[in-house]
Amino acid sequence: MRYKILFFILALSLVFIPVPIQAASPEKSTAEMLARERQVLFEHMQVITGTPWYYLAAIDQYERSIHKKPKKNGDASASSGLTRKTGIIFSPERWCGFLNPNPGDTNPASISFFGGLGKDGDGDGKADPDNDLDVVYTMASYVSKFGYTEDDIRIALWNYYARDKNVEIVSELASLFRHHNRLYLSGSAFPVPLHYNYSYRSTWGDPRGWGGRRIHEGTDIFAGYGTPVRATKHGVIETMGWNPYGGWRIGIRDVDSTYHYYAHLNGFNKKFKIGDVVQPGDVIGYVGSSGYGKPGTSGKFPPHLHYGVYRDNGKTEYSYDPYPLLKRWEREEYKAKKKQK
Repeated sequence: MRYKILFFILALSLVFIPVPIQAASPEKSTAEMLARERQVLFEHMQVITGTPWYYLAAIDQYERSIHKKPKKNGDASASSGLTRKTGIIFSPERWCGFLNPNPGDTNPASISFFGGLGKDGDGDGKADPDNDLDVVYTMASYVSKFGYTEDDIRIALWNYYARDKNVEIVSELASLFRHHNRLYLSGSAFPVPLHYNYSYRSTWGDPRGWGGRRIHEGTDIFAGYGTPVRATKHGVIETMGWNPYGGWRIGIRDVDSTYHYYAHLNGFNKKFKIGDVVQPGDVIGYVGSSGYGKPGTSGKFPPHLHYGVYRDNGKTEYSYDPYPLLKRWEREEYKAKKKQK
């Protein structure tokens, strides 16, 4: 009875709680409002299960990044009148149980009997994988079984995903959301300040020979030694140090789980270290010509920033062309500067 009352209060709050949004474009207002609604859901589930809201938010955000579109489950959600606002997806085998003869089972008792994870999160007697309350409650309950410390939660994540990179990304997203205490993190910056001299063109996919035949996994932005290098998105510093190919390099995981790779640096901004949170425009290092050898090797090519982006699909990570992003961020920053004049 106690849980049913909590679920009822939760359902009411999700429907009626006011979400203040400052005046903005319709697209931004909608995205910000949806993000706030999801955060309210995660915060309520923390009260009920003890699982930190920012970890639930991180799992949801990671699931969004590895699934191109919100799951429709064969349009089941449409037929049931439900519109998913979260991105967490359970396979039928996990939700209903691997030995369950009914892959569409929504009966909590039979799901439990067959070892499924699915739970009733809103007290309606059904464990529906298309119902946000049921899905988030199920995930929160699963994580809470392992405990509530950072290590406990990382163990829960590894047991669920069985991949170290997934655990690392979710943990980084959790620290990002915890730091800002909000989910809606927008904004971007071009990697180098626009008032510096620089040039670049699309070079992603070009052949490279040092260290063996390979393709160029990024865009080179040529600029003078010491030109500031900036974080392009909100994110967490994942890697920092020497790489034989990239020299002094920094890797940042952003709020959409994309990995941003900054290489051939002349040095780092000493205020930052691995695990720190950065925002668009933060100076993280400086243009150089390091790389292609042992630590400290420099000068084998003109100074430039190698900028790459990598997407994780839940199973592997792959490079894609950053040039369109760079052109967009450059254009948006120029427009913003003109408006300020």
